Amino acid sequence: MTSTPKNFRELEKSIHTDLRDRMSYGDYLHLDKILNAQHLRSDQHDEMLFIIIHQASELWLKLAGHEVEAAIRNVEGHDFRQAFKVIARVKLILTQLTQSWSILATMTPVDYLKFRDTLGPASGFQSYSYRKLEFLLGNKNRKLVAVHRHDEAVYRELMRVLEAPGLYDVVLRKLHDDGFDINAEKLDRDFSLPYEADESVQAAWFEIYRHPDRYFELYELAEKLVDIEDSFQGWRFKHMYTVQRIIGNRRGTGGSSGVPFLKKAIETSFFPELFAIRTDL
Repeated sequence: MTSTPKNFRELEKSIHTDLRDRMSYGDYLHLDKILNAQHLRSDQHDEMLFIIIHQASELWLKLAGHEVEAAIRNVEGHDFRQAFKVIARVKLILTQLTQSWSILATMTPVDYLKFRDTLGPASGFQSYSYRKLEFLLGNKNRKLVAVHRHDEAVYRELMRVLEAPGLYDVVLRKLHDDGFDINAEKLDRDFSLPYEADESVQAAWFEIYRHPDRYFELYELAEKLVDIEDSFQGWRFKHMYTVQRIIGNRRGTGGSSGVPFLKKAIETSFFPELFAIRTDL
């Protein structure tokens, strides 16, 4: 009698093996489209890595935007338990995105330069999932939408998010509703403009941090926002550093100055008062 090898796993009889005319894993996820969306423009081995890293990043960015939109609805509906859940998820998504730069960094400058010219003017600067996420978090800039004019549906969606309140805007409205004296100009403003720090907002957060037990939900919400910014800045820094490692101070394919342009983004804060109060506590 032939014995069954220890590392052999018998197929359970209940497992579906005949999937004709039935929903399969590949059907549900449209894997025929996803796994065949890597169209190399060169014969260089590392171009596959470059494409997949960026395609996967776009999916994670899309999910992050989806979750932040949910967080906005949750805060507006005073559903803080769900808001905390999705914001925590965004933090982990950004951590996942940060790790992906380490994989890309295994590509050397010589490897990248072998196919870089095939990108033409294509650049991560044109990522509308990234732009949407930044807008949702409050880093608004109308000029940045111009690069998407060629795609009417994307342009329209980005304009919608640009002109709508971001996550921090709805949080400030919540502070006001809970009795904090928030400057009216911060509550009823042109939301397409970038947010600027305000003393009344800083005073409100200072009070909340001084009495976390009294304002626990708002205190917890503030720390969740800091988590997002912390993770986002980590992703921005790793992006900048990876680009510097691979192309040095060359100009970006999209026309930017490259690393200097990316460094400016690191100086931008979504929730400035939440960091300012740490000095005053």
